[in-house]
Amino acid sequence: MARFTLPRDIYFGPGAISELKNLKGHKKAFIVTGGHSMRRTGFLQKLDDTLKEAGMETKIYEGVEPDPSIERVYDGAKAMREFQPDVIAAIGGGSPMDAAKAMWVFYEYPDKTFEDIKEPFTMPKLRNKAIFVGVPSTSGTASEVTAFSVITDYSTNIKYPLADFEVTPDIAVLDSDIPQTMPKTLTAHTGMDALTHAIEAYVASARSEFSDALALKAISDIFDSLLDSYNGDKEARGKMHIAQCMAGMAFSNAMLGIAHSIAHKTGAVFHISHGCCNAILLPFVIQYNSRVCMERYAQIARRLNLPGVTDKQLTSSLVEAIRTLNRKLDIQPTYKENGVSEEDFKAHAQTIAENAVKDPCTSTNPRPTNTENMLKVLTCAYYGQDITF
Repeated sequence: MARFTLPRDIYFGPGAISELKNLKGHKKAFIVTGGHSMRRTGFLQKLDDTLKEAGMETKIYEGVEPDPSIERVYDGAKAMREFQPDVIAAIGGGSPMDAAKAMWVFYEYPDKTFEDIKEPFTMPKLRNKAIFVGVPSTSGTASEVTAFSVITDYSTNIKYPLADFEVTPDIAVLDSDIPQTMPKTLTAHTGMDALTHAIEAYVASARSEFSDALALKAISDIFDSLLDSYNGDKEARGKMHIAQCMAGMAFSNAMLGIAHSIAHKTGAVFHISHGCCNAILLPFVIQYNSRVCMERYAQIARRLNLPGVTDKQLTSSLVEAIRTLNRKLDIQPTYKENGVSEEDFKAHAQTIAENAVKDPCTSTNPRPTNTENMLKVLTCAYYGQDITF
């Protein structure tokens, strides 16, 4: 038996955030956000005003950092327990939404520890105290519809992708006015994160016909709109906001692969954004996985009308199309060209590979992967060497 889980309600389009004024029957809303962008652009105030219009008392928790820490999660959960909300609303990029999901667990279960929930599908039943609303500002992580929350343990420099359908939000609000404010680099990195989500979901071992349909549509729309979105086209930004959400629906149910396993571990060590890590890794991971699922990559290439007749030709065209897109988005193709010194790489590569094998995303990668092969993939992504093993 398989399972496919999504939020109950998804509101989308310009001004969609105003729909939350109809969220009746709740008393208190705890709003979680990141730095200053949502306040500066007025969307934090709009969310606050809308929830108040629905009859709720609100409290805003600001300052969630990129790659939120375990300590941040515990601090936010403490603030929730003091306020006692029955709605948790997160607005911003993936970081505040991920942090708020983890805070939610410790708000409802204060005696739990991070060790209790870091293994996939080990979370207790939620919604005893609150429901969850996700309002994304970026077009990439899709945390507003997924069963994932990525939290960093800075004592070990390891990112943990917490996974459980319990943290799938109840309501997602895809207000296409919000991503219009994204800077170009963030647009590029989050867009490539979304593309990686969709491609990995399409070949993941837990995929289904439901996830396949969403993944293929997302891949097609991302290729159609990401570059225009990067260059500031308003309509393309709206299209990307929907496409990244479809990619999120796909991977939340199909799961992911080793591009994400390595991205989680390298991002924490080398301090490169998650989306940029995925953009670097994706061509090399496709080459590695094509030994066992080349026909799936060829299907993607056909959907994109890429050149080639055989599955091998089509897969090569897909790799080149991704590399071309990276170049046009001003993303350098290797870790070395993204500023990681050879000394730093050699000092951490073995540990990164070992930890990446343990990452939950590795279990659904289509090709089995051990530490030796993980290290080879990582090394190829550092130096820019095509994978032939």
